[in-house]
Amino acid sequence: MMQMNNINLTEVGRRENDFQQPILVNYRSQTLKEMPARFIFECAQKLEMKPLTSATAAILYHRFFRELDDTEYDPYMIACSCLYLAGKIKDDKVRKRDVINVAHNTIHRGAPPLEPCDEYWSMWDTIVQAELFIARVLKFDMTIVHPHKYMLHYMKSLQDQFGAQVWQAMPVARAAASFLQDFHHSPKILDYKPAHTAVCCLALAFQVYGVPVPLMDEMDETTRWYNIFCPELTREQHWEIMESIMDVYDMETIISEN
Repeated sequence: MMQMNNINLTEVGRRENDFQQPILVNYRSQTLKEMPARFIFECAQKLEMKPLTSATAAILYHRFFRELDDTEYDPYMIACSCLYLAGKIKDDKVRKRDVINVAHNTIHRGAPPLEPCDEYWSMWDTIVQAELFIARVLKFDMTIVHPHKYMLHYMKSLQDQFGAQVWQAMPVARAAASFLQDFHHSPKILDYKPAHTAVCCLALAFQVYGVPVPLMDEMDETTRWYNIFCPELTREQHWEIMESIMDVYDMETIISEN
């Protein structure tokens, strides 16, 4: 059984399934730096945001705290503002009131919706002010090149190689898409080219399910199947990115143990 960093690849597949049904955590008692990103995706799911919108919110959040010290600002209020801002950017708009109530209920489990009160208006003002502040910190550059478009292109090419019926019967596409979305929990998503991230999510899915890629036997020892899509991606970079993706599931294990 193939392992990397002492992580069993079949175990990664099981953890990936668990991640899609996240454990309800008490954000008020958690001090892990990864919690606000998790909070973003939980709120986005409740708000019925599209996957690209939640991914955009996560990217904005990671970019913001790459520029500034995360001890000086409330990460959860920044996360709320990133959600609201991402909705505008991706034309997947949600009402500010809904963001406030979902965020409040997610942090305070079981709490009723906030009626207009001091706490409600305080959150409202903070989201508005933080939205402009985030834009300034990012120098008003809201352009995000998502790995998703590359993954879609690669999947279409792979489907042609496997055949549509075989490809649709395999769990590879769904797993790769899940790996990609879950990788947005980590700030390391910023460290790699979107095209490299996309192809490595696919490679990890192939590894997890033990699916051989067609035409592999026809390639020489220095060429990997993913070099068809990303000629400049080295084997070392390929493994590094896959390990970074798997690290996300290590964090999920730590959370569940706590």
